[in-house]
Amino acid sequence: MPPSREEPRGLLDALLTHRAPAPADVPARFLAPRIVTAADVEAAGDVVVELDAGAEAPAPGSRRPLRYQIDCAPEYLDDILAFTAPAPLCVYVAGDALADTARRLTEAGHVPGLPAGRSADEIADFLAVLAHSDTGYVAQARDAAEVLALLSATAAALSGFDVRQAVAEPDAARLAALVPEAAAAVREILLTVEVDDPAAIVEGLAGLGLGRQAG
Repeated sequence: MPPSREEPRGLLDALLTHRAPAPADVPARFLAPRIVTAADVEAAGDVVVELDAGAEAPAPGSRRPLRYQIDCAPEYLDDILAFTAPAPLCVYVAGDALADTARRLTEAGHVPGLPAGRSADEIADFLAVLAHSDTGYVAQARDAAEVLALLSATAAALSGFDVRQAVAEPDAARLAALVPEAAAAVREILLTVEVDDPAAIVEGLAGLGLGRQAG
């Protein structure tokens, strides 16, 4: 079960979001609400609703999603910045100006998205903006090593350590040893990580030293 609002969020609690139905072999505590299309929101429970940048804004429904999510080309960023959603809006902007777009998104109250496969320099510049924002960020990852690097980089950004080194040489033992308050602080910044195969990610994290007991 995910932690209650009275309990600090563990490092891996509700970390992994996904698009397919929840896999039966992954403990529920690791899974965040999944991503669905706008057509599926009414029947899906707690979800993140993916919007189409070329479609009309969503009409209010009987069920309010946890968050909205959208992929945005740079030329449409001004329109997104002016958009007010009925729930927090996570925005992935294509292109290389991650830190600049993250700054603009947080100023507008939106949640920046960090795409998978970014370099240590890009992640460090991005987290220089996000480490002290009120919005937090979401991310995408291709494998467990990338998830571990994101956790490590976020922890380093909060503690004033070298983020680039944390990306290149993540220390799973240090992360697993974080006190509950420190783990919760990391997760207040890194909200969720979108992955294709949560079961493989959980198994991979355990193999990297961040096991099922972590967080």
